[in-house]
Amino acid sequence: MKPFVLLATSLSLLLAACGEKPAEAPPAAAAPPAVGVVRYAELGYHPEREAPATVLGKNETRIAAEASARILAITVDSGDAVKAGQVLVKLDARDAELALARAAAGLAQSAARLAQAEAQMARARSLREKNFISAEALTLRETELAATQADVQSARANRDSARRGVDKCIITAPFNGIVRGRTAQVGELAAPGTPLLTLADTSDLQVVAQVQARDAEGLATAGKVEFAAAGQTHALTPLRISGAISREARTVEARYRFAGPAPAPGTEGRLIWRDPRPHIPADYILRRNGRYGVFVLDGSKASFRELPQAQEGRPASADFPPETRIVTRGRHALQDGMVVKPEPAPAVK
Repeated sequence: MKPFVLLATSLSLLLAACGEKPAEAPPAAAAPPAVGVVRYAELGYHPEREAPATVLGKNETRIAAEASARILAITVDSGDAVKAGQVLVKLDARDAELALARAAAGLAQSAARLAQAEAQMARARSLREKNFISAEALTLRETELAATQADVQSARANRDSARRGVDKCIITAPFNGIVRGRTAQVGELAAPGTPLLTLADTSDLQVVAQVQARDAEGLATAGKVEFAAAGQTHALTPLRISGAISREARTVEARYRFAGPAPAPGTEGRLIWRDPRPHIPADYILRRNGRYGVFVLDGSKASFRELPQAQEGRPASADFPPETRIVTRGRHALQDGMVVKPEPAPAVK
């Protein structure tokens, strides 16, 4: 045996006796984790949205008296349908009729004085032409005539005002509607401005909904919007969506008109539509460093894309190209920038 072989053998025996092992080869690098990916065009869906809504008339008016008088009759009750111009309430008009008679008599007196002044004026002009009266006398007659004409105009205005007072004792419906409430009783004294009835307009019924501010944009571009109530749905056409946000509820008001027959005013239901923006299901949204988002495949790496509008447990819209590959399987163990091995995932239904 050669000397160097003996030396190597002796050295190995010495190391073994000391309890040390020969150095091992470094372990092989871990293989990239396998993940499943799906195109955004296949993963995204259009969630159904809804908001509380009520059927309201364009006008809901509290019918009040314009004159102080005793209520003689109320011809309608709550729930009654009425036509424009229909008599709703009759007030005691005797005082108003007496005032009208006085005003009419005053107008007749003024008209008589005017006739006399006009005759005197005609005579004065004739006399002036013959120089039987002075210019000052003619001017006096002209002044008297002008004053009498003004008295007639004032008396006529008083007569017309008194006639309106009589008309105010008959209260009629300003539009087609339904009586929503009655607050007055026969025999009570009606005071000006005191509501007697509440009338809901049925000539232009609208759906009024309070929509969450985050859903307003999707509602504005939705292709089909419906009102659902009492097991029925009604097609709607848009009127307007308010640009003002309620500070308390963080909602905006949306108004729609019925495309066909409308339910009764006051009907409560839900405004229903599908968001036209594609959304990522809530199950695929993760939280990393306090932010919500999804992992997408960027080359051979998983890249975390934040969704600023995302909330826990809710789907979120994303402005991704349709071909964006989103990680669906193996996403929970990922961190931003990790190298992964993509595999096609089953289509999401």
